[in-house]
Amino acid sequence: MYTPRVNTTVDLSRAAQLFHALSDETRLGILEMLRGGERCVCELQDELEAAQSRLSFHLRVLREAGLVVDRKEGRWSYYSITPEALAQVHDMAVALQPSKLRALNLTIGRCCG
Repeated sequence: MYTPRVNTTVDLSRAAQLFHALSDETRLGILEMLRGGERCVCELQDELEAAQSRLSFHLRVLREAGLVVDRKEGRWSYYSITPEALAQVHDMAVALQPSKLRALNLTIGRCCG
């Protein structure tokens, strides 16, 4: 399980993977649909009016980034959000904010020494 951290360095490789997965309107639409809970892939396909191959691609990107998980029931697949991964996204975005001390140093003309 992911434990949120504050004021740590950012794992740039992990950040790139997560932010890439979030950089597509279709994938964001999938996450929006999953906010209400687990959904069958057939529901996602119907609501997004997406071809099965296109939806599979986007679900794979989200799954590989750890943003969603799937489970099989018979011939159907059900998807749900992984809250810990969204917490990671939050923490990474917060960690990328400029520190107040560095911002203060730059405003008073301190640079390179």
